[in-house]
Amino acid sequence: MSKAKVWLQKGRKKRLEAGQPWIYASEIDRLEGEAEPGELVDVVGHNGRYLATGYYNPKSQITVRVVSYQPLDEMDVDFFRDRLRACEAHRSRFVPDRDCRLVYGEADFLPGLVVDRFDDVLVVQIVTLGMDIRREAIVQALVDVFQPKGIYERSDVGVRQLEGLELRTGVMYGECPRILEIEENGLKLEVDIVEGQKTGYFYDQRENRASIAPLMKGWGGRSGIQLESREAEDGSGEQLVPVNSNGKEVTFPYWDGATVLECFAHTGSFTLHACKYGAKKVTCLDVSEHAIDTARRNVERNGFTDRVEFVVADAFEYLRSQVKGAEERTERSRAGTDTSKPISGNGRTWDVVILDPPAFAKTKSAVAGACRGYKDINLHGMKLVNEGGYLVTASCSYHMRPDLFLETIQEAATDAGKLLRLVEWRAAGKDHPQLLGVQEGHYLKFAVFEVRSK
Repeated sequence: MSKAKVWLQKGRKKRLEAGQPWIYASEIDRLEGEAEPGELVDVVGHNGRYLATGYYNPKSQITVRVVSYQPLDEMDVDFFRDRLRACEAHRSRFVPDRDCRLVYGEADFLPGLVVDRFDDVLVVQIVTLGMDIRREAIVQALVDVFQPKGIYERSDVGVRQLEGLELRTGVMYGECPRILEIEENGLKLEVDIVEGQKTGYFYDQRENRASIAPLMKGWGGRSGIQLESREAEDGSGEQLVPVNSNGKEVTFPYWDGATVLECFAHTGSFTLHACKYGAKKVTCLDVSEHAIDTARRNVERNGFTDRVEFVVADAFEYLRSQVKGAEERTERSRAGTDTSKPISGNGRTWDVVILDPPAFAKTKSAVAGACRGYKDINLHGMKLVNEGGYLVTASCSYHMRPDLFLETIQEAATDAGKLLRLVEWRAAGKDHPQLLGVQEGHYLKFAVFEVRSK
């Protein structure tokens, strides 16, 4: 039995040919034949030439999602096994950690399907009708390829409703403990697959978290600590030891480490990496007490408790209050200032400030407000960076395009009276590959700036 055909309009943009696997209702001229929602259809140009095969949903503005550029009869268990083996091969080549994102939707040629591995449990997110009606085949293929102890579903995202689907969560297969321990870059982290954000953890920043390593050491000299050659107490000869400005040996092992502020910490992932790479003291901040409790346990399980302080607060308010306190102290230090006037008690600064907020712009109409939000946190964040220190900042809003993100940070620097030197510019990690032609995949922007005063 031949499949129905979706004929595309003659005057459309050639988005499909450029690699975009989404076909919108506005691009379609007509449907030839009959197709039930979720069924495969062949996509043809206005001249009748075959272009692709995808699954069909007339209820969605994205009416067809392409799954193959060669004729395909069915998305059965064998189809999913083949695709999943290709996903596994990519991760085996590029991702050193076993715990990672295994399936990343369109970029893995499985639109509407996301799979993360946490220890021996897979967490699945199905967001489209075409994938939802094939959930049994998907589960069977996942079991065959990855042999998990359990599969848990976190299809509780609003985009399902655009497909005419209800939100779903729960066990799909086997046993799924709520709390699991994963390993990332040699660190142990706790993941809550039931209540955690999205699927439970954000793997897309793995390489970005590791990239802060060079920022964590080289700060001892600012405190007057220098290395001197001294005779070892056991008589084994000369050795280099850290000595303070009074000539006294420094015994604190992290004397050369940075002071770090992580805002929007979630489960404390950047805090953990900062400690791993030698930070002296880290302030870990999030507005959620649940998130901070998780971060505290993660810090404890990695043995970093003595170097981390936790703050439950709104990041915007916290940054503003620290900046206000710093400005009050600066004003108070000037000659002729009335020192009887009380100051707020805030005004701390750090060698490295890390800003990794949630998406501020989830729709195109929200971009203007998002720009104000990003400008606000980056302006106050860079004001709290010690001279010559570093601002680490990110945006996961797809609608906040890279050039606009950089422009917004530049505006913040101008208003703050700072000069920024871009040291590193990154995107999502290798378990989140990007398809050229799919702009929606280029969502994560990550930058490291050196901060100097004018």
